[in-house]
Parts: sequence; C-alpha cells; structure tokens
Amino acid sequence: MYDFIIVGAGIVGLSVGLAIHEKNPGSKIVLIDKEKEVASHQTGHNSGVIHSGIYYKPGSYKALFARQGSRSMTEFCREHQIEHDICGKVIVAANEAEIPHLENLYQRGLQNELSITRLTKEELLEKEPHVNGVGAIHVPMAGIVNYRKVSEKMAEILTDNNGEIKLSKEVRTIEEGKDEVVVETDRETIRGRYLINCAGLQSDRIANMTGYHVDMKIVPFRGEYYKLKEDKKVLVNNLIYPVPNPDFPFLGVHFTRMIGGAVDVGPNAVLSLKREGYRKTDFHLKDFAEVVTYPGFWKIASKYMKEGMGEMMRSFSKKKFVENVQVLMPAIQEADLVPADAGVRAQALTSDGELVDDFFIVNGKRSIHVCNAPSPAATASLEIGKEVVRKIPSDHFERSKQFS
Repeated sequence: MYDFIIVGAGIVGLSVGLAIHEKNPGSKIVLIDKEKEVASHQTGHNSGVIHSGIYYKPGSYKALFARQGSRSMTEFCREHQIEHDICGKVIVAANEAEIPHLENLYQRGLQNELSITRLTKEELLEKEPHVNGVGAIHVPMAGIVNYRKVSEKMAEILTDNNGEIKLSKEVRTIEEGKDEVVVETDRETIRGRYLINCAGLQSDRIANMTGYHVDMKIVPFRGEYYKLKEDKKVLVNNLIYPVPNPDFPFLGVHFTRMIGGAVDVGPNAVLSLKREGYRKTDFHLKDFAEVVTYPGFWKIASKYMKEGMGEMMRSFSKKKFVENVQVLMPAIQEADLVPADAGVRAQALTSDGELVDDFFIVNGKRSIHVCNAPSPAATASLEIGKEVVRKIPSDHFERSKQFS
C-alpha cells in the first residue's frame, strides 16, 4: 500500500510529490497518469514563461505563489542545471487610452511587492526597438524555461528516491474509504492511505469520481500560436505583452522568446471542443456536451460575446490575427508568421458563469483536490506543492513514518 497516490503527472503533481518527499523522505509515493509521458498536457504545451505575479489580485494564491514561485523555480533550475533565462518583459500601452490601465497594473504590481519600473516611450524603444507603444512597465524578474525539461528532472528526482510513476494507466473509479483510498485504473488496482488530485484538465472529473461535487466545471480554452520566421526573430528581444483588456479574462496576443531561440506569437483564445483538443478539428462528444449543457458556460458566453467573437474571427482568419499583432508590432506581415503548436488551458467555471480566478484546492476526508490550476501554475508549481502538503493532516505523515 502507498502512503500517497497522486493523480496527474504534470508539473503540479510532480511538485506535490517532491514536497511530500521533502516533508517525509520515507513516504511511499506513486503518481498515476493516463499518458505515456509526464507533462503531456498543460505543462508540455506551456509557453515557457516564468511569471512574476503582476496581474493577480493582491493576497491571492496566484499573486503570492507566482512571486515566490518565480524565485523557487529559478533556484530549482540553477541547482539542476536546467537552461533558463531571467530576461525580463515589457507590458506595453499601445496608445494613450491604455495608459490608465497600465497605471492600474503598475500599482497592482507594487501591491504585490514586485520591483518593477515604468518606462517612457523612449525607454521602451531602448529595450524593444520595433514595438509600437507610448509607455510600458518593465518586469525584470520574468523569464523563460522549458517546463517539460523541468518536469522530467522532477520525475527523475522522485524515482531516484523510491517514488513510482505509473504511466499509460487511466483512472476509472476511486473509492475513498475509512482507512484507505482505492483507485481502479484500466490496468490495475492501486491502494493508498491518501490521494491528491492534480489532474489538470480532468481535475473536476477526478473530484467527482472521489465523491466531491464542487460547483465548477473545467472548460477548455485552446490557445492558438504562430511562430516568427527565422529572419524576423530579430524584431523581438525578449517578452512583449500588451496591457490586458480589462473586459476579457485573458492576457491578449504577446511575443515570447522561447528557450532555443524561437519566438512565439499568441495566443488566440477560443473554446476547445475537446478537453485535450490541440487542433481546430479536435472534437469529443462528451466534452462538448458537458460544456454546452452547463448553465455557467452560456452566462459567460453572453458576458464576453463581443470579445469571444473577435477571438473566433482571428482563429479562422490569419489576416485578422495579424491586424491584432500589428497593434504592437507594425512591421510584422502575414508571411512572417507560421503556425505553431497550440495549448489548452483548463479553466474552472462556476454554474453562475464566473471564472474561478484563483488556484482552488478542495479538502476531502482522505484526499485533496487541486481543482483550478491554470497559468501561472507552472511558475507556481513548487509553491502549490508546498501548500498542498501544508493541507495534508499531520497524522498521515506520522503513519507513513511508522510504515517506512
């Protein structure tokens, strides 16, 4: 019998495993994932940004864990010699109408205890000479990394310390009893004393399977990207973001220099018709039916109808997408962009039509469920792991010590 069963071998599940091992090195830990490799979904399709926490409500998990996580993630990469670059980013006001929103964001960053700087147009052009902007915020602690590489190192550390990772095993049922949790997969039965749900795009279903019907559903949004052609990468030095639209819950199209030198442009955010749907043609009847029969979806769809239609138009029209890109980078033309891999964001939505704006962790009797962990969860993963461990009753660690 295992002391801890973790469902989901993305970066959050792996970080929870590391945090448990650090708390009690004798704990018997197993991670279960239905895919053939770790970090197969949100983690492996991540933009690779080490976020600062500037956007998030002061005092929230996201603000706190992103700020702390940017440091702990950087330290992890240094310790394990994982390539990364704390290159900084600029958040740009394209016109005078955006200056008040830029100032609000700057004040939020100060509330979140970030060492950030306001830039004039001239100072912005010194950092990013090809950007169209009237002012900006410089966020020096932002960086880039390959989170799949980070996850592979985490998996290596766990397995080197008697942790197990069982891949290609899909969870079918979970029974949370008085003394144990029994997980039936499509291949074997796994028993443990405690369960942690880090299943990302499937986290609400795993919670429901365990008997916890939280008032939320994961609604998948696909982030569609292009890459700059090789000869146009010189237009972008590091990370360039627009001032977020206060009427829309996504950050807008931005420019991200990746580890390896590529420059991604995007995302264009649209509803995915499959929870793990990375292509426009991907469709899953059950996933689609769950969304369109969920009252919260129609409430949020009506609330963001105008912005959502704009995203849909840009999804099917490269010309429209480029017009949006040219607001910040006028030199870019249609021919300069080639399609890149998409990602899917697991966004929790309440039945009232409200986006769950923070990481959301639910305590069960012999389980904990991380039910909402979209961006900046990769940045914050080590801190999320520590928080999950803080929420596990201490007697579970005492028992694992007795049996180790």
